[in-house]
Amino acid sequence: MSAGGKQPQPPPPQSPSPSSLFTLRGSLLTLALLTLASFTVVSLNSLRSPAAAAAAPGTLTPSFSILKMSREAAGDGDGDGGGGGGGGEELSDIYHLPEVFRLNYAAMERDFGVFIYPDGDPNTFYQTPRKLTGKYASEGYFFQNIREGRFRTDDPDRAHLFFIPISCHKMRGKGTSYENMTVIVQNYVDSLIAKYPYWNRTLGADHFFVTCHDVGVRATEGVPLLVKNSIRVVCSPSYDVGFIPHKDVALPQVLQPFALPAGGNDVENRTRLGFWAGHRNSKIRVILARVWENDTELDISNNRISRATGHLVYQKRFYRTKFCICPGGSQVNSARIADAIHYGCVPVILSNYYDLPFNDILDWRKFSVIVKESEVYNLKQILKNISDAEFLQLHENLVKVQKHFQWNSPPIKYDAFHMVMYELWLRHHVIKY
Repeated sequence: MSAGGKQPQPPPPQSPSPSSLFTLRGSLLTLALLTLASFTVVSLNSLRSPAAAAAAPGTLTPSFSILKMSREAAGDGDGDGGGGGGGGEELSDIYHLPEVFRLNYAAMERDFGVFIYPDGDPNTFYQTPRKLTGKYASEGYFFQNIREGRFRTDDPDRAHLFFIPISCHKMRGKGTSYENMTVIVQNYVDSLIAKYPYWNRTLGADHFFVTCHDVGVRATEGVPLLVKNSIRVVCSPSYDVGFIPHKDVALPQVLQPFALPAGGNDVENRTRLGFWAGHRNSKIRVILARVWENDTELDISNNRISRATGHLVYQKRFYRTKFCICPGGSQVNSARIADAIHYGCVPVILSNYYDLPFNDILDWRKFSVIVKESEVYNLKQILKNISDAEFLQLHENLVKVQKHFQWNSPPIKYDAFHMVMYELWLRHHVIKY
């Protein structure tokens, strides 16, 4: 304050100079041009991917820039025509977002790293399951492929996710009780938490385990911190066993090796409308058998087909049928779905609340028929209402997805192993620490 008690007056505002106005206008113009260019590129990408608008509401898509990825992955195609890279099949509408799938898959192949905990006695439950056959083969194939494949890293600081390699399949083979299984799993996870800092960074959100049978679900459900926090890759993706779709991954249950070659362009041989044979070990199977077992157009049997009736009779029925009924059993999962896909028989998903394998990647309605359990009484009419042209399109698309439901050793591009890894790749983007 001045001696006279008066406050000094602020200097009068000055008008901006012509040079500063020019600089401001130039910056705004540049910003506008950059924004216009960005929207133009995004619009072109959308035009190249017409199926993007039909994506399911729950589709998981990483939030990173597609523009940036398109620059990085532009030359990454291998020209095999198998769903990505330089082939044309990646733009098929069997995928929710075909162009995003192609670009993200290339980024996964290039960057994804998984650290496998080395702890645990390799002679017990912490190594690749011995068997790669049978209805739980998917677990064995995954263990073997992740250990021997390109995604494994021995540097935990480079890893995006951490694999907890405990095999409930091996526990089951050794006759371990459910109570002891839970104790074994709990002690193993506790030891990893105490020895390493990685679990505590995210409370296990960047950890995952793999199990492909009901035993694995029961063995791990007694370890709440594992079930609630980590990513469960399981063959029982039913919501009544605590499956969380945006966190967990549905592992396809594939009965390998297949007894017969894959079905293909053979629709002229498919004269039977529908087929199912199996045990009545669920409510929906009991109803299915009771309502339709004497029908002349639906081949429905309430028991498994005995081997005494002939060699591979069950598998050969798939070749002669248009639609193969896939009702949930004691658990919602069933190897019958992968069988139907392999043999070229359009699967009819007859289950409520089933998060199908690769559901956020593949548009199942393009190669299967999804029916609510309450509609089992109208099943035959639903199938007969599907026109020949619609069936031919479903069958054609079914052949396209066969490679995604095949396990290989060593793994090959776009097979079941790589699709599971892609699901994990999507999920790692939502984990921040």
